[in-house]
Amino acid sequence: MDILKVLNWRYATKRMTGKKVPQETIETILESIRLSASSIGLQPYSIYVIQNEALRKQILPIAKDQPQIVECSHLLVFTAWNNLTEDRIDSWLNDVKEARGTIAERTLNFASYLKGKAKNDTESDNFTWISKQVYIALGTALIAAAAEGIDATPMEGFDPKSLDLLLNLEEKGLKSVLLLPLGYRDEVNDFLLNQKKVRRASDSFFIRL
Repeated sequence: MDILKVLNWRYATKRMTGKKVPQETIETILESIRLSASSIGLQPYSIYVIQNEALRKQILPIAKDQPQIVECSHLLVFTAWNNLTEDRIDSWLNDVKEARGTIAERTLNFASYLKGKAKNDTESDNFTWISKQVYIALGTALIAAAAEGIDATPMEGFDPKSLDLLLNLEEKGLKSVLLLPLGYRDEVNDFLLNQKKVRRASDSFFIRL
């Protein structure tokens, strides 16, 4: 895979065709997200995978009528834990023990640090840290989709409170953070398709010491 070719190919697709992405391809993208980097592997988030057309029509006005919501094949909703709690940290420690058979001292020390953070920081501060983890997963999702030849459009432009209510996220201890429609670009109606990618020049972007 030529990673630079892949990254030059991808862009935030503005219109999609409605064509369905093969399930095998979707599963590859989802598994890539599951394997994404995350602070100590905590993964304090869940991803909703929405194909239901009626539900996506309900999400459309919540997402400012961005057409990709209903034109995509699958809509991913990245949701984050609403707070860091001792129970959630303990659950992660159990996963570590089950996978590795033991828990290293440094892992226990970091878990203690996280429990202190959960206890002493505000819910808002904890959610800010948790949300940053979601963006790491988003980066992996974008690259994985592009590597599979699938278009994707990261979206922050929606009403999180309304989406949380629609998906009953509060009762699950979650909050919506990002949307990511997956599908195929509409080469007739997407105004951005043939626009040159604009990025800062390397000599001003990188600071080499």
